[in-house]
Amino acid sequence: MTLARQPRVMLYVQHLLGIGHLMRARRIASALDNDGFKVTLITGGSPVSGFESSSIDQVALASMAVRDGSFGELVDVDGNTIDDAFKARRLQHLLQVFDAARPDIVMIEAFPFGRRQLRFELLPLLDAIKASVPKPMLVTSVRDVLQTNRKAGRDEETASLVTQYFDKVLVHGDPNFVTLDETFPFAACIADKIVYTGLVCGPPPDATPDRFDIVVSAGGGAVGSSLVRASLQAAAQLPETNSWCVITGPNLPQKEYDVLSGKVPANVKLVRFRTDFVSLLANASLSISQAGYNTVSDILQAQCNALLIPFNEHGETEQAHRASRLNQLGLASVLPDEALSDTLTSGDKLATAIRTALLHEPAEPASVAPAINFDGAAGTANVLRNLLGDFYGQEN
Repeated sequence: MTLARQPRVMLYVQHLLGIGHLMRARRIASALDNDGFKVTLITGGSPVSGFESSSIDQVALASMAVRDGSFGELVDVDGNTIDDAFKARRLQHLLQVFDAARPDIVMIEAFPFGRRQLRFELLPLLDAIKASVPKPMLVTSVRDVLQTNRKAGRDEETASLVTQYFDKVLVHGDPNFVTLDETFPFAACIADKIVYTGLVCGPPPDATPDRFDIVVSAGGGAVGSSLVRASLQAAAQLPETNSWCVITGPNLPQKEYDVLSGKVPANVKLVRFRTDFVSLLANASLSISQAGYNTVSDILQAQCNALLIPFNEHGETEQAHRASRLNQLGLASVLPDEALSDTLTSGDKLATAIRTALLHEPAEPASVAPAINFDGAAGTANVLRNLLGDFYGQEN
């Protein structure tokens, strides 16, 4: 059997708190589209503008989010706890999309390494894929650093699900920077399925006339209000830093944004979002941010001096691990998240850390870790095309 038509891929992503998962999936979907795949992108989080494309079939399941950063309770767009009827409707819609798309490849973002809350729809989808004739390839799409303090038995369960259902594990990272086994102890059990794609970044930064001494980014903004507030306080204490751009993220609640807008020093421009974020980093003396996957990838690509404040509430370990790695490589300074917990002192502590970070000369990524691959979106498309050729070649 050979594939004599445009290959079809169905990509499932569920963002629950920030927009990092969606942004990475959207970049991958665009690369697949550019490589000639017919792409169906399934999303299920709160609506986010700016991710539309006329050439990609985007299907939105009923929106879900989490009530807080603990990821313990799923809620609908109105904040109501979802019930079994809601789950049943989502599952039915998902399976209908799968049947209609007739994909050659299904890519599920995060699961089974994460998104366990969605087993009510993902496990039935896995069974439907397994029972399909012809059966599509199934791959999981994961970032390079995983949560480490999971409950006993969950890592073993994850490896078992990968072995039972998945053809490949696409790790969106570069082993010159981080390897999956550092945060997933059962990596050796699935080593034959692991493929590194490179870091999924946006295009290299273009020149921009805007220049700010310091660029602050709160990611999606859902858990970034303390960083934004402390940055405004620190900027008032650092008049020698002539210009700041503080990016709150689209998910910062409007009431908080309105309050913060009234406290902006003269040397600060407060915005919700910048499409030229990487270009701003390339021109900046210092980037201040949390340590999420997308932001750190952009910092590495722009080779910008960075101060990282990793999010670690509710037992989160992923950002702390990533920030520690950059610090070990001489690519960033790190300030613990707890330093911003006290609104009376957070601005002082951040200002002190900024003064220290501005004296730091960061090493270039290539001089510390050999040739980090920043083209992970196109790398994913290339991996899938090669896997698809091998898959159909085996059926001949």
